Amino acid sequence: MMFRKFIFLFSITCFFACDPSDTDAKPNIILFFVDDLGWQDTSVPFWDKKTPLNEKYKTPNMERLSAKGVKFTNAYSTPVCSPTRVSLITGMNAARHRVTNWTLYPDKKQPMELNHPTLDFPEWNYNGVTTDSTIKQAAHATPLAQILKDNGYYTVHAGKGHFGAIGYPAEDPINLGFNVNIAGHAAGAPGSYLGSENFGNRDKFGVWSVPGLEKYHGKPIFLTQALTQEALLALKQPLESKQPFFLYLSLYGVHTPLMANQKYIDFYLNQGLSVTEAKYASMIESMDEALGSVLDFVEEEQIEKETVVLFMSDNGGLSAVARGGRKHIHNAPLNSGKGSIYEGGIRVPMMVYWPGVTKANSIEKTPVIIEDFFPSLLSVAGIENYETIQKVDGKDFTNLLKASENKVLDRPLFWHYPNEWGPTGPGIGSFSAVRKGNWKLIYFHEDQHYELYDLGNDIREQNNLLVNEGLKAKELAIVLKDYLISVDAQMPRDKVSQRQIPYYSIDEL
Repeated sequence: MMFRKFIFLFSITCFFACDPSDTDAKPNIILFFVDDLGWQDTSVPFWDKKTPLNEKYKTPNMERLSAKGVKFTNAYSTPVCSPTRVSLITGMNAARHRVTNWTLYPDKKQPMELNHPTLDFPEWNYNGVTTDSTIKQAAHATPLAQILKDNGYYTVHAGKGHFGAIGYPAEDPINLGFNVNIAGHAAGAPGSYLGSENFGNRDKFGVWSVPGLEKYHGKPIFLTQALTQEALLALKQPLESKQPFFLYLSLYGVHTPLMANQKYIDFYLNQGLSVTEAKYASMIESMDEALGSVLDFVEEEQIEKETVVLFMSDNGGLSAVARGGRKHIHNAPLNSGKGSIYEGGIRVPMMVYWPGVTKANSIEKTPVIIEDFFPSLLSVAGIENYETIQKVDGKDFTNLLKASENKVLDRPLFWHYPNEWGPTGPGIGSFSAVRKGNWKLIYFHEDQHYELYDLGNDIREQNNLLVNEGLKAKELAIVLKDYLISVDAQMPRDKVSQRQIPYYSIDEL
């Protein structure tokens, strides 16, 4: 009798301990990551008012996600692709991890960096991120996906990788802790978005050919939709085994080449957009369709209550090249675009929906930056006692998601780009910058001049206050200098004198 009573009590205990509705169960995490999506490339306004650009694009599923959760109006990435992605997966600021430019070819800097008229650029970590400390010119780190995997998550990478150079481990996201890799490799753009063109798998596209989607070759499907279908199919295994999952859905879109999704382009042509801009708008709507597929999936699978969905872009919207119309105004009111340290190059759309935590249709104005995703996603997963090889610069922003919490995340944000991107335009070049509160100071390396802006009153960065606010400029210059020294940030050298560009320009302040 006592034995039967023990068995009964044991069974009841196991039932409640294993109940999938247990509040201690780890949530699923979906990070929907878009390439080159500008702050204004959406019908969701991330400013305090709608603009003509918000009326230009159709993104109903971004509106849907925004209505469910919290919209961040001061979210930042780095100005170009790989530095952002390495900051995401390591939690390090680019100044620390030194993957400061976009990666592709092994063991060498970018060609445009070798021919600069006045600057010699440092030997940055052009081989990407790695878990192997013996690899040279690479950032040694414990990846986010590996920590999640080690703590019970089924980790899926789908889409653009761009974590490291050809022939090195980070070329394949599997080596960074993902159970599954769908179409991710070293290149940061596709040869083609069209299944009818095999996504660029032809001789002329070489390294740009998207791997692993052969089942869609020759078919009338857009790359964005093919990736999304495969990503959601990959979640079948963790759903069946009731294992929490982390899906990093990293779209190749809306990066160049600008190509029309025939499903959407006619609408924009009929609105009077140029062919180039209509192509771009059709790619944005394709992105939004993919987001809708993800949101539909979590609802249909009845996992919405235990799934956190985050939306982010890897840098500001393209404007210096390839776009239609006048350059450098495609992100207005923000100045410039991708590659620039002005707001158009680094401020991006960000949204988070955490059921039971975020308040519907809420807005968060606190500045956050891409490396913050590393500790924040681990916090969402309930993972506290993790160890990393690297020092993590990012700060946990989950308190900003909770309506009842004291929302404080007061610290300076830093950017560092001792490199050459290639195209020219406002704010494009070699630079460092700091934002603290509403103040933003930019240090341009080539001629060692500063610019100071009050973003609270001048989001367009039209009024350089360096002279009028000299004390504030000096204060921020010292903050920036001290940070760059603390992380041993690389700096370019003057090509004639071979002197390193200083961390601080005394003559300018």
